[in-house]
Amino acid sequence: MASTDAPQTAVQPAAVPPTGPVLGTGETARTVALPGYSLLVREAEPRGADLPPAVFVHGLGGSSQNWSVLMAKLADRVAGQAPDLPGFGHSPPPDDGNYTLAGHARAVIRLLDAEARGPVHLFGNSMGGAVVVKVAAARPDLVRTLTLISPALPEVPPQRTAVPTALISVPGIPALYLRATRDWPAERRTRELLLLCYGDPDSVSEPVRAAAAAEYRRRLELPYFWDSLVRSTRGIVNAYTLGGQHSLWRQAERVLAPTLLVYGGRDRLVSVKVARRATRTFRDNRLLTIPDSGHVAMMEHPELVARAFRDLLDDVRYEEDRHTGTGTGSSTSTGSSPSPTSAAATGS
Repeated sequence: MASTDAPQTAVQPAAVPPTGPVLGTGETARTVALPGYSLLVREAEPRGADLPPAVFVHGLGGSSQNWSVLMAKLADRVAGQAPDLPGFGHSPPPDDGNYTLAGHARAVIRLLDAEARGPVHLFGNSMGGAVVVKVAAARPDLVRTLTLISPALPEVPPQRTAVPTALISVPGIPALYLRATRDWPAERRTRELLLLCYGDPDSVSEPVRAAAAAEYRRRLELPYFWDSLVRSTRGIVNAYTLGGQHSLWRQAERVLAPTLLVYGGRDRLVSVKVARRATRTFRDNRLLTIPDSGHVAMMEHPELVARAFRDLLDDVRYEEDRHTGTGTGSSTSTGSSPSPTSAAATGS
């Protein structure tokens, strides 16, 4: 896909650590070799035959594991896959060291083309939300529906609570941060991350916290951990400055797929206020706001997100049946209005 992003210095590909990912019940994982990439792909066992494919793309600092709960809840409606983006989770860095949004989008497109699974129901959270917007704008043939959970689209001015994260992209700041936090154990780093991403960090159980700390500890030992995090953050910040046809909001205008927008009222990284602009920008959209949710609604409120996506599927099926003359039922929602089920469930 075309991009105006500056080229990145190539880096030596790093081997995936020998320890594999933690898998949920019914999950499997495999490595997919693509031109320039080697991606770990997590798959949820579908509960049905011939289910439509879905692909779930995580956010900055996340991994495919962020989608395990939601994929399991939707396994009766879609056949879900979730890749670890290059340099995250259990995927090694890209061969060319390109961590821009365009670079991540290229990896997703190559995966979809290689797997020949399109068009898919495409999900994205945070940075992954911006990535899949670029995918949907550039390759509408690959996307059947789009579900965006707190997508990292430009917000001016940004929330004050999001500024420290953006500062990671500034040269010299990462080194200062590392010196200031060099004595922090993985448990403290995990606690700070939960405070940033969850609307209610106390809702996270101790076993889940312990598992997250163990994963954080593993990642800290990777030689490319900070490089992938810093460069990807820089890629987000740089994308926010692009204008014209390369603007993320301009690309959002070009998305043709029916879109579900999910925002959290307690999100410290993407303000729920952005939802207003998003509903004006995406052509065919439904909005779900969850007042008590933070930045990762699919982990914090998977039932509500799953219910809203099911409503989206029902809407899409109704419209398809209506246009082909085979429909017999009635739609629960149309246009840019949230379905009654979703709205009532969240009190929005």
